[in-house]
Amino acid sequence: MHCPFCRHPDSRVIDSRTSDDGLSIRRRRQCPECGGRFSTVETASLSVVKRSGAVEPFSRDKVVSGVRKACQGRPVTDDDLALLAQKVEEALRQSGQSTLEANDIGLAILEPLRELDEIAYLRFASVYRAFESLGDFEEAVAELRAGRGEPNATEG
Repeated sequence: MHCPFCRHPDSRVIDSRTSDDGLSIRRRRQCPECGGRFSTVETASLSVVKRSGAVEPFSRDKVVSGVRKACQGRPVTDDDLALLAQKVEEALRQSGQSTLEANDIGLAILEPLRELDEIAYLRFASVYRAFESLGDFEEAVAELRAGRGEPNATEG
């Protein structure tokens, strides 16, 4: 780590603390050359491999913008979406992988979205899982009903 004051290529860690959310470490450092003190924040990065093969850093904002479209007209707040994106990121980090397929992120979004709003879940799932017929929707609705213990309307 270069000193921001004198550009010396080394520094000594004086103190390390985990952030409140547990996703980063704040380190207090001192330059052995000029004695200047400064802080750094270290985080483990998540990379996403897109369908095109391009790799980019994970972004909660992209999760929120993708899900926001499915939540249009639904009683879902920006705070709800921010919490959903946080849950998704935590689930992805718990997988222990630093590089994820875009498909894995979509799968990680489905369950928290289902808990948040079932209509938004159906909208998102219809695009994400590429529903091609009314039968696909009926199947998804049957899964939702089964999850809540409701009788399936297609059963006689």
